[in-house]
Amino acid sequence: MRRLRKPDPDAAEADERTVRTAALALLAARDYARRELTARLVRRGYPEPLVEAVVEQLAAERLQNEGRFVEQFVTQHAGRGHGPIRIRMELRERGVADAACEDALAASGVDWSAIARQARQRRFGGPPPRDFRQRAKQARFLQYRGFSADQIRVALGPGADPAVDTAADPAGPDDDFEP
Repeated sequence: MRRLRKPDPDAAEADERTVRTAALALLAARDYARRELTARLVRRGYPEPLVEAVVEQLAAERLQNEGRFVEQFVTQHAGRGHGPIRIRMELRERGVADAACEDALAASGVDWSAIARQARQRRFGGPPPRDFRQRAKQARFLQYRGFSADQIRVALGPGADPAVDTAADPAGPDDDFEP
């Protein structure tokens, strides 16, 4: 449960230096999107025009960097097993422009199908499901995690379990096949 922070009684009479110090304290812990940082400071009770001016100044000094935030966000959430759809949605909620989201997702170089496969294996283990109910359940899980239909298909498809793929084919080679 989130703790609600009481507004700082001195925030109403805050000057630029006080707001800057509070913003730098937040940025010392992690990067923030511009809108997210502004909202946090306003919630603490600092006047919005002053907060916007300070955040603008921090961005000009590259202490608050939207591109760096987006890049780290994509890397971190891909590592958690989240797909590009979910990551894009969460970035939009934080006020990041669509173009910045798309650029970061494209530049990340992440194999989203491999991430989907790993997320499925971590959650359900073993080979891909054979029956419809288990397949639907795993597909819903991957959809919730933010993967596209194509990525889900690959994660649930025949190549989804490397242990099975390296085993010999029990039916033997197909001698009648001609390319």
